[in-house]
Amino acid sequence: MPWLCRDCLQTGSSFTQVKAVSPNCDSTKVIIHNELNTLSIAHLDCDAFYASIEKRENRDLKNKPVLVGGQGERGVVMAACYVARRFGCRSAMPMFKARALCPNAVVIRPDMNKYQKIGKEIRSLMLEMTPQVEPISIDEAFLDLSGTEKLHSGSPARTLANLKKLIQEKFQITVSIGLSHNKFLSKIASGLNKPSGFLVVGKAETLKFLENLPVSQIWGVGVRLQARLNRDGFTTIGGLNLVTEEFLVNRYGRIGERLHHFSNGIDPRSVNPFENQKSISAEITFSSDISLTKTLEKRLWPLCEKVSSRAKKNNVSGQVITLKLKTSDFQIRTRRRKIFAPTQLAEKIWLTGKDLLKIEKNNDRYRLIGIGMSELFPSEMADPPDLINPNIEQLKLREQAIDKVRSRFGSEAIEKGRSFTRTSRHETS
Repeated sequence: MPWLCRDCLQTGSSFTQVKAVSPNCDSTKVIIHNELNTLSIAHLDCDAFYASIEKRENRDLKNKPVLVGGQGERGVVMAACYVARRFGCRSAMPMFKARALCPNAVVIRPDMNKYQKIGKEIRSLMLEMTPQVEPISIDEAFLDLSGTEKLHSGSPARTLANLKKLIQEKFQITVSIGLSHNKFLSKIASGLNKPSGFLVVGKAETLKFLENLPVSQIWGVGVRLQARLNRDGFTTIGGLNLVTEEFLVNRYGRIGERLHHFSNGIDPRSVNPFENQKSISAEITFSSDISLTKTLEKRLWPLCEKVSSRAKKNNVSGQVITLKLKTSDFQIRTRRRKIFAPTQLAEKIWLTGKDLLKIEKNNDRYRLIGIGMSELFPSEMADPPDLINPNIEQLKLREQAIDKVRSRFGSEAIEKGRSFTRTSRHETS
């Protein structure tokens, strides 16, 4: 049976020892799998990335519980190291709850610029292994290593093990890898053997691997759908592949097709280096040119709501806000501002855009206005507590309440006063 030592990178075509120990270096980190040399789709995820970076920066924190996030009573945990996780701490947990579970935890304010810089350096290492890298967030990506055997003188599994070692040696952090025959399975695999894991899922074992996993492991199954599936008796992925695709589509709508495919281990998506969204934006062209700043501000607001809504749906946040204007003579002007922390909030996007709009002369005329966000981060990094704006938590709660009403009764069920402006049916967005 093919095998690979993750430490010394030695490989073999058969492994006959009773114990999984490398004959070359005596390491126990040996992977033995029938399909080890034929699988090429991987998911790489840095372990507790933000907390790991902080521990790297301060060696005194090595064995201490570390939480990265807001330090106030209303702060949120953005990352919890594995020491802190032993106490029940986890990301997205209110900081006061995490502190109650682990009173001795060291709480560190996030440094997004530092994390982004290191994330880009890690991605550069991935790209040295294969050009087929699809970033998912600052600290994770899919990789397709098909056809790289000659380039790296070894199987994709060996190349990945080498990449794992390089990241640990260069950045002093660990990563976990899932290797399989499609993206869905590799993503699940990378999360099941953390930290510093390397889990292989072959084609032959796909259904057995999925059988007892919770339905929440399926991409797109959120809290509400999970509750509905559970009420219908579907608690595990294996239960879903016992019914037909037609039944799932009739019962759950369009996502039923995905439930059927994924529960059977089918995922036709390829690793696409251009798939990752770099920015989110919205714009509108006026039926007649506008020059008054106050009118432009009103037209800007619904665009900010659209960008905010799209960011929330895609579970991302943005730290750079860009205002776009097109003048009456078709000249395009853009203004950018990097804000304190990534945001998903329409109000913060609008306030930033409004400030950028003040730069423009009030007598210029415009035929288009747009707003966008870039330098995207995971949603859990959005809108941390801010000493300059202590009411940020109240703002988040208000928008969450508005979003909840709109999700139930429609996008026009509740609006802010600044939305009330006459628009022509000829205007487009």
